[in-house]
Parts: sequence; C-alpha cells; structure tokens
Amino acid sequence: MKTVLVTGFEPFDGERVNPSALAAEALNGREIAGHRVTGVVLPCVFGKSLAMLRGGIRCLQPELIICAGQRGGRAEIAVESMAINIVAAPIPDNEGNQPFARPVARTGPLAYLSTLPVEAIVAALRDAKLPAMISNCAGTFVCNHVFYGLMRTLHRARPGRGGFIHVPYLPEQAQRADGNPPSMPLEEIVRGLEIAVETSLTAEHNLRATVRANQ
Repeated sequence: MKTVLVTGFEPFDGERVNPSALAAEALNGREIAGHRVTGVVLPCVFGKSLAMLRGGIRCLQPELIICAGQRGGRAEIAVESMAINIVAAPIPDNEGNQPFARPVARTGPLAYLSTLPVEAIVAALRDAKLPAMISNCAGTFVCNHVFYGLMRTLHRARPGRGGFIHVPYLPEQAQRADGNPPSMPLEEIVRGLEIAVETSLTAEHNLRATVRANQ
C-alpha cells in the first residue's frame, strides 16, 4: 500500500502539549484514499528536525508529505503557500539554539511554493465547516525551516506533493495563555488534517477560483 507521511512537532516554548504532534499520532496507521498514513513527531530543533524528516522520506518513500505545526493566536487551520529561505528564531528551539538572519540553505532559492492543492484544501475544509485560510508566511522558526527543507528535498531528489499546515492552540493551551487566544478541539484538528490528506490525494484541480488568498 502506498504511504502518506504526516508530521507534527513536540511541545516547545514551555508548552506541555503540541496539537500538531497529537494529530500526527492520531492519524498514524489510518487508511485514507487507499494510502496508509505514517505519523511522526519531529523534534523542535533546527537541523535535527529536518534530518529526521529526510530520514523518514528515504525510508517510507511516501507519495505525499504533510508537515504540521502549532501557530498560537490563529483561529483557522492555515494552509501555507510558500516556504522562505530564512531563519530568524524569535525564541530558542528545544536545545537552546536561536539562529538569526541566516538562510536555511546557502545555495537555495529565496522561496519554494507548496505543491499541495492549497486552494482545494481550504475549500474542502470550509465545506466541512472547519475554519480555514491560506497563509503566505510560515514564519521564520523551525516550522518554516522544515517546510523549506521539505520542498527543497522534493524539488531536488524526487517528485511528489508536499507542504505545510499550521493548526491553532488546543483549548487547554488557550486557557493557560495570555490574552484569551483562539483555539480548536483536537478532534477538529485531526479531521482537518485528514481532509487535507484526502484532498491532496484526490483533487484534480486547485480550485483557484473558489478561495481568495489571505493577504
């Protein structure tokens, strides 16, 4: 059976949980559109996270890779449109590294576009009554580091669809955070990533006319 790789991140910045990790674990072993999902939790560490992702790609040879991460403060599932070649960590990673103003890849292009059907995914999420948006910036922390590295790997080494999705806080995280940020139940996050996988495997067109990109 063909494989889909879904990744999340371990908790970081003092958090006890990370919804992307819990969602990846929940999807592990599921069958979606004739594909077996392998869920993997990446370390929130520059370098190590990307090395682990690339190792998983070499081992599994997945047809589709969707990496997910936590984006506190957002109310929607955010499907990222591009990864940029910059690292500017606003906080240290889980090993205390805080690189700033350096490229992810010295010889890489300024950006890579996601090869997921971004607009189609957002349309499908909205059809399922899940709040969703297109995001044009995945940040400059470990999430973007992994996203850029993923797209560079796919561009240079093998064909296939891949991209990145940010998910909101869980309600328990929002309760502990300042400012009453928005949140989403884990079951909705899991369902959202499941829809993203299914749409990526089955969508023939990107449905560009159905969704307006968030500026």
